[in-house]
Amino acid sequence: MKILSFIVFIVLGSTATAQSLTVYSANPNDLIQTLASKFEKKSGTKVQVFQGTTGQIMARLEAERSNPVADVVISASWDSATALKKAGDLLAYSPAGAEHVPDFLKDSHYIAQGVTALALVWNNKSKTPKPADWGDLTHADYRRQVLMPDPAQSGAAFEWLGGMLTAQGETATWNFLSQLRSNGMLVSGPNARALNPVLQGAKAAAIGAVDYIAYNQQASGEAIDIIFPASGTVIAPRPIMILNYSKQPEQAKAFVDYLLSDAGQTAVANAFLIPAREDIPARRPGLADIALIKIDSHALEARRGEILNQFRKVTR
Repeated sequence: MKILSFIVFIVLGSTATAQSLTVYSANPNDLIQTLASKFEKKSGTKVQVFQGTTGQIMARLEAERSNPVADVVISASWDSATALKKAGDLLAYSPAGAEHVPDFLKDSHYIAQGVTALALVWNNKSKTPKPADWGDLTHADYRRQVLMPDPAQSGAAFEWLGGMLTAQGETATWNFLSQLRSNGMLVSGPNARALNPVLQGAKAAAIGAVDYIAYNQQASGEAIDIIFPASGTVIAPRPIMILNYSKQPEQAKAFVDYLLSDAGQTAVANAFLIPAREDIPARRPGLADIALIKIDSHALEARRGEILNQFRKVTR
């Protein structure tokens, strides 16, 4: 689907008009298509979307540096916004509605559109006891029943691992993962590859699963519970930003305003993300309901190689 979206973008890109707005988005596809369609009807401005992962978007922005195309970027990584601001690529802007967004979810040059969290997902037909915390999964009841994504292939899993290192410390975290491995935990590729066996009932639980994906699966009838352990987990704010070389800065500002409007934030809530605005109700536990672990992403990223090497050592 992403390949098809890319091809469609290329075709449409060749016919871009001066009145069209180009958005690079790491949002769920249904969400960005809904937002783009409703904004078009409201404003009359056409919106062309390139959907990809945050890594694909950042690589595309770099490749297009001499001939930029995008006006607005929606990322799944706060660090990407920080990096773009540091490079001088962002336009300073505070959209309408920003006053309802907590301070830690906004900056002078970018602001969260929504927030996701990393959860423990459990199949409630697995005939295993319902776990309450990460440590429960080291018990014999879950032998060979647990999966987690590979932090080398999943940015979310790397952030979860960073959260454990921050909250529990180095020794306790590596001992915990060693116990999980001894209990038969498997490390299985990116996020979806770890979650799918739990949805299918082949395994009982997945660690560090992206919550909105699980909530959408639950809403479609899958027999799963989404658990946020009391010992804490990590959130991932999704920033939206305007590129300072946008040829349509006023339309770009209007689009960002729309995403922070009642209608835009309600669409975010309907996709099972936590809305960035505190006055828009979520359809799942919100920030006040989740024990949050604050991580220093820059410090963790600087140690990325060392952390991944140690992870492989204790889980192989």
